[in-house]
Amino acid sequence: MPPLEFFSITLVSAIIAGALGALLGLGGGIIMVPVLTLLLGVDIRYAIGASIVSVIATSSGAAATYVRDRITNLRIGMFLEMATTTGAITGAYVGGLISGRALYIIFGVILAYSGLMMFRKRHVEIPTSVPESRLATILRMHGCYYDAALKQYVRYRVAGVLPALGLMYIAGVVSGLLGIGSGALKVPAMDLAMHLPMKVSSATSNFMIGVTAAASAGIYFMRGDIQAIIAAPVAMGVLIGATLGTRLLMHLRGTVIRQIFVLVLVIICAEMLGRGLGIQIP
Repeated sequence: MPPLEFFSITLVSAIIAGALGALLGLGGGIIMVPVLTLLLGVDIRYAIGASIVSVIATSSGAAATYVRDRITNLRIGMFLEMATTTGAITGAYVGGLISGRALYIIFGVILAYSGLMMFRKRHVEIPTSVPESRLATILRMHGCYYDAALKQYVRYRVAGVLPALGLMYIAGVVSGLLGIGSGALKVPAMDLAMHLPMKVSSATSNFMIGVTAAASAGIYFMRGDIQAIIAAPVAMGVLIGATLGTRLLMHLRGTVIRQIFVLVLVIICAEMLGRGLGIQIP
């Protein structure tokens, strides 16, 4: 493929990946790895290396805006990041010891369950009847933000801190193994286990995914899996897309974001199960 054509396709794909990543808290790897490998014929090792860069770029492009607008819950993000960072390092080191097929199937089943639970909450704008959590109160995790779509301040309480911590370690392992931001697991964990509003889950995931990816990026760089000619247009496009995605999130209702997220989860789940079972997904 001519270099200009390669650059153009990569850049446009990265813009789309960055916009969805910033809006849903997923990172760009979910889109970029299939595009680079299936469409552009890039070796999977270099695709994963570029994906790690795209995740960091998505986080860098979106996190600053969400933190400035106080949608990101920094206390939750930093607390849970202890588990995700540890998991990412674990995943990067043991990647060669685990069957890829088994991992895809497990990941797909988890996503299917998460998607079903989130679909059942598709009409919930702000969680109510949140269980009391002494640990969340001690760590001062409860928060408040201004919702531009609802035109009001939203106060929320946090629950399920320890279960979410365990889920975040698993999310980190998946990130290190597959080269994705693992927001597909982080957002449901915060949404379902901690009962956070969807916008807070997405914004906090965007803050966390960059740190998680950075924890394993050094290992991929030392292996030579991050190639500048591939990673550069990916990073550029993702930054542009992330800027667009942050603007969208501010003006969409949480129920709409949740419904988009469930749709994306279905697509990711089908892709992961297809890979695990050896079925080609068109």
